[in-house]
Amino acid sequence: MRIITTECDHDTFDAEQAVADAAGAELVVAQAFDDDTLVANCLDADAILVQYAQITGEVMDRLPRLKAIGRYGVGVDSVDVAAATERGIAVCNVPDYGTEAVSDHAIAMALSVARGIPRLDRGVRAGSFDLVAVRPLYQTRERVFGVLGLGRIGSATARKAAGLGYEVIGYDSAVPAGATEHHGVRVVSLDELLRRSQVLSVHTPLTEETRGLVGEAEIATMRADAIIVNTARGGIVDNDALVAALREGRLAGAGIDCHTTEPIPAEDPLTTFDNVVLTPHLAWYSEESYEELKRRTIANVADVVAGTYPRDILNPEVLGAPGRNAAFGTTPEGAVR
Repeated sequence: MRIITTECDHDTFDAEQAVADAAGAELVVAQAFDDDTLVANCLDADAILVQYAQITGEVMDRLPRLKAIGRYGVGVDSVDVAAATERGIAVCNVPDYGTEAVSDHAIAMALSVARGIPRLDRGVRAGSFDLVAVRPLYQTRERVFGVLGLGRIGSATARKAAGLGYEVIGYDSAVPAGATEHHGVRVVSLDELLRRSQVLSVHTPLTEETRGLVGEAEIATMRADAIIVNTARGGIVDNDALVAALREGRLAGAGIDCHTTEPIPAEDPLTTFDNVVLTPHLAWYSEESYEELKRRTIANVADVVAGTYPRDILNPEVLGAPGRNAAFGTTPEGAVR
């Protein structure tokens, strides 16, 4: 079994190597920044581990041995899942590894902006010792914390916000119509969520339906004392609309971890606001989540190639079906589907 990274900026691969050794697999750490190099590096791969590379149907066709694609993370917008399914290639992610870390980060960003921590810090360093720049400040109790997307991370964020005294409301398009509660969160319409939230924390995946979901019209309905926190994906919040609202004083601030362009360009207008907290797409990170992400990403694809049902797979219908994984379940390990 040969497992190859397409590219990855991690500082160590000890966790992956340990899983590979236990599975009797060979792990090759490669770095490719264009399709031709990627294909050349991975020609004899049974499985690949992907961080940022775009894995299209054309790339898959050029990798004839490929049976499984493992994505480092929750989102798989860099992998054409439909094309993989057509070819019988398994696509695996790690949907819940960063639940605690991302929800911690969302709460930290919300509180940092709401309490004016960055402004106060800069003021103290510059010799100012007053609160004029950050007035008014409010306690969390009885403020409204809105959660957009009530999956694992959104629900964990809601739980932590409630523990701080916020009134928590949420919206998720996947929640059945008529439901009034989901994972302990009071469910409201998207319109009510936008109108009432004093913190709007974004936790939806990036899809064609959610791209630009928080756009000009949506931001226009929000309160002037509202804060937007995005630890999901950059494309969900319209950057231009956010900048315009901040510039015109129609929002109180923002905490943005995920950016439309990454790394964020130095000239991005968001960098000019002192009521905006920016972090470099690291909400997912904790020592615990980092280790878990690495182990589970390679374990999923190793299981597929060995004929064992993986813990996380987006297209299980390919296992045993015509295509690259037609022999699944006939290996000596022979897992029951």
